[in-house]
Amino acid sequence: MAEYFSMFFQYLPRLLGGLRLTIIIAVFGILIAVVLGILICILSISGKKPLVKLANLYITVIRGIPLMILALFLYFGVIKNSLPLLTSASLILGLNASAYMAEIFRAGIQAIDYGQTEAARSLGLSYVQTMRKIILPQAVKIMIPSLMNQFITSLKDTAILSAISVNELTMVSKTIIARNYKAFEVYSYAAILYIILITALTILSKYVERRLSYDKR
Repeated sequence: MAEYFSMFFQYLPRLLGGLRLTIIIAVFGILIAVVLGILICILSISGKKPLVKLANLYITVIRGIPLMILALFLYFGVIKNSLPLLTSASLILGLNASAYMAEIFRAGIQAIDYGQTEAARSLGLSYVQTMRKIILPQAVKIMIPSLMNQFITSLKDTAILSAISVNELTMVSKTIIARNYKAFEVYSYAAILYIILITALTILSKYVERRLSYDKR
């Protein structure tokens, strides 16, 4: 047991470096996903059949492809080292999450009673004003818990990006194991760090949900 903990503290700086990159990729990936998700959501609720079909096709295709296949296809088949690895990883993660983000945004907006939109339009507000002043402030409160959960999911999905040699936590673990052959120990260290981070984010997510529930009263 003493050797286990001694090895943990020996490799902790390198593992934390990998964890730091994991968080960076997840943050940039989710920002990309938010932007793309909003655009796809706008198309899906536009009411124009060609745009709705295009949005639905995008969501179906992206959600239907496993992240590892998407990462390998985009990085080795499309990007081909034309972008820095960190940028490529964030973009791939963002594309994958964007389809789920689009559905979260769509569900949040459509959860608001349509009568509020009709009432706002009858008062002379434009579509943009209605969305900005009435619909979105309410929809955001509904969406935040799901957005937090999607960020947690994307954070865990970064482990798959080790397939394209992104030096995040999982890849750092593999590199260490290649030198000391201590797979059980090193992967357990990585698991501990993932659990600590995910637990902290889960607690934060539940706290936000409670605050939002309290604000609705």
